[in-house]
Amino acid sequence: MTSALTTYLDRLTAALASAQASDVADAHDPGDLVLPDRGISGSAEEDGDIPELSFLSGAREDHLGVAVCTIDGEITASGTGHAFPMQSISKAFAYGAAIDLHGAEYVESLVDEEPTGEEFNALSLDPYTKKPKNPLVNIGAIRTHAMLGTTREERTQRLRAVLDAAAGRPLAPHEVTWREELKSADRNYALAYMLRAAGSMTEDAIEVVDGYIEGCSVLTTVTDLAVMAATLASGGTNPLTGQEVFSRVAARQVLSVMLTCGMYDNAGDWVSDVGLPAKSGVGGGIIAGLPSRFGVASYAPQLDLHGNSVRGTLFFERLSADFALHMLDGVEPRELEECARELMDAGTHP
Repeated sequence: MTSALTTYLDRLTAALASAQASDVADAHDPGDLVLPDRGISGSAEEDGDIPELSFLSGAREDHLGVAVCTIDGEITASGTGHAFPMQSISKAFAYGAAIDLHGAEYVESLVDEEPTGEEFNALSLDPYTKKPKNPLVNIGAIRTHAMLGTTREERTQRLRAVLDAAAGRPLAPHEVTWREELKSADRNYALAYMLRAAGSMTEDAIEVVDGYIEGCSVLTTVTDLAVMAATLASGGTNPLTGQEVFSRVAARQVLSVMLTCGMYDNAGDWVSDVGLPAKSGVGGGIIAGLPSRFGVASYAPQLDLHGNSVRGTLFFERLSADFALHMLDGVEPRELEECARELMDAGTHP
C-alpha cells in the first residue's frame, strides 16, 4: 500500500512541475501555504535559468526530484533519479572532514563561522584576522579543502571517502563537468592566491583549487543527498550502513554553519521561511536536515539569482509549512507519515 508521505511527495512534485516562484513567494501568512486552493502554477523558467554547466551532465527543464531519509534509514522519494554534480553541497562535508581531522578549534583558527551576506564567490577575507568568513562560500571552502591533507591526492582521497561514506555507496566525479570548470576557474584560483598572499594558506593554489573543483563535480542523486543529509541529522552516523562518518561534534558544527550560511546570500530569508539547516549547490540540489529526525533533499536545475534552485526552494517552503518543521515554531515535530495522512484526509495536500 502506498504511504501517505509518498502520495504527498508525488502530488507536490506534480504541482511544482510547472511552478512559478511568484505564485508562492508572495504569500506572507504561513497559513496560506496549506490551503488546497492556493495553487502552484505557471513556469519556473520565468524565474530561473539552468546554467550551461548543468547541461553537460544532462540537466533538463523537466527534472524535479525530492527525497526524505529518516535517521532509521527509511527513504521516501518522488520524481527523477537523474544524477547531477553536487557542487557546493560538498563544502559542508569537506568542513566536517576537516573538523574530525584537526579538531574544531584548529579549523576555526583558519576559517571563521560567521554569515557574510555576500555572493558565494566574493573576494572576501576578514581585514583583521585574514580568515575567510565561513566555510560555505568559495574562499572558505578552498581553505577548508586545503586542510584535508598535505598533497592533492591525500585531500582528494579523504574527501571522496567521506562523501562515499555519507551517501552509503561509491560516488564518482563527472569528468566532463570537472574539466570544463577547470577552464573557467580563474576566480577560484584568484581566491586561493589571495589566501596565500594574506598568509592564510601555504599549500599550492592550483592543486588545492583543482581538487576542490573535482569534489564539487561528484555525481549524486536526490536520494543520495537525502541519505547524506540524514547522516548529518543523526549526529554523523549513516542511517543505512551504521557507519560513523562524522563525530557528533563535527555533525553539529556542520549543521550550525548550514543554518546560518548554507544558502549563499539568501540565508536569512531561508531561515525565516524554512527554518532548517540547509546547503544548496548550483547543480540544482538542496539538502536540509532536522536534527535527530531526518534528512531531506531536492533537485531541480533552474536557479534563482542567488544560485539556489527555484523549485527546490518552493518545495522546502511548502514542506516546512505543511509539516510545521521550522525549528523555531515552538511545535514538537510530528511523525511525517501521520502528518501526511492528516493532510490527505483534510484535503490540504498540494
